[in-house]
Amino acid sequence: MMRSLNVSRETYEKLQRYVDLLLAWTAKINLISKKSASDVWHRHIIDSIQVFQSIEHPSKTWLDLGSGGGLPGLVVAILATEASPEMKTVLVESDLRKAAFLRNVIRKLDLHATVMSERIENLDPLKANVVSARALADLDTLLSFANLHLAYDGTAIFSKGEKWQKEVDKARESWRFDLDVIQSKTDPMAAILKIGGISRV
Repeated sequence: MMRSLNVSRETYEKLQRYVDLLLAWTAKINLISKKSASDVWHRHIIDSIQVFQSIEHPSKTWLDLGSGGGLPGLVVAILATEASPEMKTVLVESDLRKAAFLRNVIRKLDLHATVMSERIENLDPLKANVVSARALADLDTLLSFANLHLAYDGTAIFSKGEKWQKEVDKARESWRFDLDVIQSKTDPMAAILKIGGISRV
């Protein structure tokens, strides 16, 4: 598994500890579905790793919205420990139980990350270099969040399922944006949408 992920032994061990905590807490609170828990590495970890790897030079601040069980936010923070040690990961999660889980993992794995237990729309603009979200909302809504919290030259990175093109078409009715579509490695019908230059129509 470690070779296929193309990460160091130290990073792999942190990912494994995270997976152990994720599965243990999922038995108590709904962090990931029971169905996907049996395939957690493929469905969640590898999927989150490709999100991190889609940003060539992550730096300063990575903002993960609606982090839930930490996907991709905690995986990003784990990978950044070696790949981009100066980068801070900020995870926004309004559910207090899920936020407690995120803080627990951050503490146990000594990650350069912080958790904000607030609703996204209530936060002051965070001027993040990267904004990510996975299974949170439709693209139109995500762009409104990104428009609020991205730095002027920042990049939004959103994981989307097989209906991603419909979401893009709908979002273009309200937004202008530059789009780079990256085919998902874990689902040939899914895509990672890499977005910049966001402005309202």
